[in-house]
Amino acid sequence: MILLVTGGSGSGKSEYAESRCMELKMRETASDLKWTFPHNCVGTEQLRKMLYVATMEPFGAEGERRIARHRKLRAGKGFETLECYTHLEDADIPAGAVVLLECLSNLVANEMYSESGRKDDVVGVVMEGIHHLAEKAEHLVIVTNNVFSDGISYDDSTKEYQRCLARANVQTAAIADEVFEVVVGIPIRGK
Repeated sequence: MILLVTGGSGSGKSEYAESRCMELKMRETASDLKWTFPHNCVGTEQLRKMLYVATMEPFGAEGERRIARHRKLRAGKGFETLECYTHLEDADIPAGAVVLLECLSNLVANEMYSESGRKDDVVGVVMEGIHHLAEKAEHLVIVTNNVFSDGISYDDSTKEYQRCLARANVQTAAIADEVFEVVVGIPIRGK
């Protein structure tokens, strides 16, 4: 299953995405264990891995603060972290894992502006990476940002970023099984 979660900054989208990953892990793990072990036994080899694919490059104090906040939010929830700022299609994902990609917005920016980014065909390479994750993962939860409704006029480079992110969001929503927008902590189902 592919689940896309969008929302504005501070909307609660990350917390919602993490909770959905935990729910998917528990549902799948319970299903596996139900058929594999007696009800009072737990075989850890059957537990699904939860992988948090972190895409935010740590630039400056604000970036470090946001990364620390996200680490604190997911502490103790069972996620293993894979930092992958660009080249998502090369990410080593365990088959059958529950994967949280946090977030598509950073990945697009990294592919456009980072030294290791491809700069050209950004949407194509990002979507190649998403398809790679979806092929390996049992469940893929993708977080993205809504950065399109603030009414501010931006420079050409930022407008190009918004166009690329919009196309990546639309293409991801098209392949997603479920799409939610989180508004003031409330998930609203769109698909």
